[in-house]
Amino acid sequence: MFGHTHSTKGAEVEKKWILIDAKGLVVGRLATIVAMHLRGKHKPSFTPHVDDGDNIIIVNADKVVLTGRKLDQKMYYHHSGFIGGIKERSAKFILEGRFPERIVEKAVERMLPRGPLGRKQLGNLRVYKGADHPHAAQNPVTLDVASLNRKNSRSA
Repeated sequence: MFGHTHSTKGAEVEKKWILIDAKGLVVGRLATIVAMHLRGKHKPSFTPHVDDGDNIIIVNADKVVLTGRKLDQKMYYHHSGFIGGIKERSAKFILEGRFPERIVEKAVERMLPRGPLGRKQLGNLRVYKGADHPHAAQNPVTLDVASLNRKNSRSA
């Protein structure tokens, strides 16, 4: 008689593996798509309190692009905990450093809700700076983010 809202249970979740090549993609636009897929909001079975998102592998994370002058102007801040202990790094410094994939990781992390579920969903994201990834056995499906919207990619 009445419509019933379906609530997915943890055991019913089918996780896909998605592979994204980040080469030439705009960081923020990539991150919004990734965050949505990690949360599972693209599925009709989306349930806010269940981890029903997909597993995402991002390769070539060191070849992402920032628009405008963000490469030099965008700052990442963290605090040491001591008085006056605020530290800053430019996006360029991180991208050219040892762990350029952190730019992508942080962008996605800050689009996910904070809390136990958000942390678990962030664990479903794997970011690699090169073109290789160790998840061939999972047979990931490639998602071409560049073709979704012409603004998603830029040549640096």
